[in-house]
Amino acid sequence: MTKTIVCFGDSNTWGYNAETDARFDESRRWTGRLDTNLGNSYRVIEEGLCGRTSVCEDPLFEGLSGLSYIYPCLMSHSPLNLVVIMLGTNDTKDRFGMTSYNIAQGIVRLAVKARGSASGIDGKEPEVLVIAPPPIGEKYIHTSIGRPMGIHCSEKSMELSEHLGTLLKGTDIHYVDSREHVGMNEIDYMHLDAEGHRQMAELVFQHIKNIVN
Repeated sequence: MTKTIVCFGDSNTWGYNAETDARFDESRRWTGRLDTNLGNSYRVIEEGLCGRTSVCEDPLFEGLSGLSYIYPCLMSHSPLNLVVIMLGTNDTKDRFGMTSYNIAQGIVRLAVKARGSASGIDGKEPEVLVIAPPPIGEKYIHTSIGRPMGIHCSEKSMELSEHLGTLLKGTDIHYVDSREHVGMNEIDYMHLDAEGHRQMAELVFQHIKNIVN
């Protein structure tokens, strides 16, 4: 049977291209590259949404909290072999008032909810892989996103992976830190460029082959 993977994330899963303010085409997005790399026995479903957070309700834009959407999302695509979650970048926004540890707590809460769903094979729990996103570059504050994001975003995103690793240690949720393997662009410093999408696809591919076989 074809193995089904849902990739649940934000604009870096959706494929936002900061250079054009549009979307990378399917062949360049890391999800599309991953689908190609895995071959015909796998199906990769993109569930990326620009601005999505792990648990925060955005006071400026509706429908962006992953916590309220992930259950119906996973059940609609079930049965699933794996859920890949990469969030946290938007949670660093100043208006949410979250520390890096709080952000990690929210992501873990979301991952536990996904793991505890009945969206897996035969109504069982799906495997869950949490990816710590690449950290936001310090120069973001001097770009057009600096004012809406607010201060200290790069510091919080840099600290996020360590907290995630600590909180997920000893659980049955898989974890990978992309910090040493994937970099953000040099335009707004918080989105993947084409090379970043290639790097992310390779990184996720390596881990998926060890989880789903």
